[in-house]
Formats: sequence, structure tokens, C-alpha cells
Amino acid sequence: MLMISGVQYTYSMDIQIYGKPVLAAVAEPVKEITPELLAILDEMVPMLTTHRGVGLAAPQVGISQRFFVMNAGDKLRKVINPEIVKTGSAQAEMEEGCLSVPGIHKRVRRPKRITVRYTNEAGETVEEELKDFTARVFQHEYDHLDGVLFVDRLTPVARKLIGRQLEALKEETA
Repeated sequence: MLMISGVQYTYSMDIQIYGKPVLAAVAEPVKEITPELLAILDEMVPMLTTHRGVGLAAPQVGISQRFFVMNAGDKLRKVINPEIVKTGSAQAEMEEGCLSVPGIHKRVRRPKRITVRYTNEAGETVEEELKDFTARVFQHEYDHLDGVLFVDRLTPVARKLIGRQLEALKEETA
């Protein structure tokens, strides 16, 4: 059992796979940075290396709270209660995958530049402009906190092409 922001969770540090309800839910804001929250953030970091990921959001480990870790190559970020303050007008399309949607990689269009604000693990407010790959990773993980997966951002045609794969993943998690 784990208590975060007054909510009790039974969790294991297993990646939740497509079809799990926690992945489709809007996560609750973190009310307080506790030792339990810091321990989970610390536990999520090595999972990036183990699973060859660049980001991992709390819903992906079964916790419906607004936090994630990411390492897009520039630095490790532990992000709590993030906001996307501003998005640039230029967009880029790039192939994305997700630890919660194994075996599927598709091109997704996203803004190339974003300005973000979040609380770090020390309780400090951070505001920074992110661009290119780092901006993409942040947006991908931020989507998880709103119950959105990258496959939800695909065109209807692209989504139809992977329909059988998604159904198979959903059946595995049932």
C-alpha cells in the first residue's frame, strides 16, 4: 500500500499495458511532495534504462497522479504537476512508441517547441522552453496524465492499420 496526496494505492512497479483503465483516466494533481512520492520517482528512473524508454508517467505504473520521469538525452527530469504554458506554431512528425503499447511505433505530429512549468523533486518551480525531441518526450508523458496515448493521436487510417494489434493488447490485459 502507498499513500500519495491522501489517496491510497496498491501498486507494483509493473508497466500497465494498453487496455488498463488507469491509462485512460485523467490523473489527479499531486498535493504534497512526500518521501513516498520521491521514492517512487527514484524507482521509476532505472525502469527507463531497463525498458529502453525515455519517459515514464505515473499512470504507466498504475498510479493516477500527475508526475513522470524523463530522460531525453539532455538531462534527467522528475516532473510533478506539469503544465504546458505555450506551444510554438511549427509542428514536426516523428515516430513514437510507448512502453504501455509494446510493439507499435507510428508517426505522430506535435509542436516542435513548448514552454513548460512544473515542480521538481526539490519542490522548486521550474519553467523552461523545450524543443525538438525533448519537447516531444515531455508532450508524450504529459498526455499520459490526461489519459491520452500516442495511438489516440493517430489519423483514423493509421489507427485502423493497427486495430488488430491494439485489440490483441487489450485482450492480454483483460
